[in-house]
Amino acid sequence: MQADHTSQNTNHIHEPSSYWQETVTHPTLSDDLPSTIDVAIAIIGGGIMGAAMSYWLARTGVPCVLLERSMLAHEATGRNGGLMSICPAESYPAAIARLGHKNAHAILTLTRQSQALLRRVLEEEDIACDYHEPGSLSLALDAHQLTKLAQEATAMRADGVVPTILDRTQVQELIGTPLGPDIVGGRFMPETALVHPIRLVQGLAQAAQRYGVVRTCTTTVLRLVPHGEKVVISTRHGPLQAGTVIVAVNAWTGELLPQLAHLMTPARGQVLAYAPVAPVFTMGMSASLTPTGEYWHQRSDGTLVLGGCRAVAPRSDVGVYFNQPTVEVQMALEQVFPRLFPQLTLPPIAYRWAGIMAFTPDYLPIVNRVPDIPGVLVVGGFCGHGMPFALRFGQLLTEALTKEGWPTALTPFRLDRHTLMAR
Repeated sequence: MQADHTSQNTNHIHEPSSYWQETVTHPTLSDDLPSTIDVAIAIIGGGIMGAAMSYWLARTGVPCVLLERSMLAHEATGRNGGLMSICPAESYPAAIARLGHKNAHAILTLTRQSQALLRRVLEEEDIACDYHEPGSLSLALDAHQLTKLAQEATAMRADGVVPTILDRTQVQELIGTPLGPDIVGGRFMPETALVHPIRLVQGLAQAAQRYGVVRTCTTTVLRLVPHGEKVVISTRHGPLQAGTVIVAVNAWTGELLPQLAHLMTPARGQVLAYAPVAPVFTMGMSASLTPTGEYWHQRSDGTLVLGGCRAVAPRSDVGVYFNQPTVEVQMALEQVFPRLFPQLTLPPIAYRWAGIMAFTPDYLPIVNRVPDIPGVLVVGGFCGHGMPFALRFGQLLTEALTKEGWPTALTPFRLDRHTLMAR
């Protein structure tokens, strides 16, 4: 178990693995790359998006190679909070105001389709990743927050989702410890799922390999160079040549595609996990004690996974590429349960970790061909919300690569989307 320790002399805590990384066995990826490989499609990045892409390509029978510089789900996917919720990254009314109702509804629909796809794939491929859909409960800490939750519920009901607004008594019935005085009510969302993200990624990668056309390798990609109708991928193990390259490295996109760096701003999210306790929470949970929000759930083994409090960090941890947890955010996280549930007896903290997200200016991911490098596609900028998109994005990108035309469902995520949405 990861030891809990903070330094008295530094603003950082030693960079540890996450709860997810410590509760799986990590397969060893091959680094046996010949000096030159010619492949049809190369995917860079072994997170949820790269795994989903390799899976759908494999099902279609398209040979591809997945390149990961360390181990599967080592970065954001393996360092998140284990929640998978539908809707855009920002609140649904905010997305409607920013993007227009048509686009916001299309994004809501896509995330629901992605969740349905995931259920189907998990069953067909027999992937065990602790996936279940208990829903989620967002707590309101005052009347203003409860009104905002009600407004969001109204907007979602109009588009086919059925949240429920609860008073304090109804909220208490769903939680196995007395509520603190700040909680006035909440909103239950029925379609939120919980998942072990690394087991999901490993399951998708293993399923892809069973189709016999996917090779997964570990190497560091240094740069991409157009070469006629191909793209040369320069790696630490030698060059690879591919007809198509999919860059799925999220916050690290700017390292390979510097022309897109300004569209994906890194931001560090921090999480901790308490040692197992008796059941208290049966669903995903969230609250807004700080402007960037807090979220948590209880694992089947009793572990409490809690994240958030990014707003207390200088500049809200924006522009950070380091996975170290920090004292100020971790101390703020430690105050969440005592404030919301003052009678809850907390066990020791077993794990602390951080992960790097990538935010775009309009809180939407980017999925597009890179205009100035033929043969290169990019997918990233998930704003801490990549899990709900991955399965459907992988399926749609596979269609884009194996059929003529660009899928209409991906239009809201194009690089030139601001021009298209104005039409």
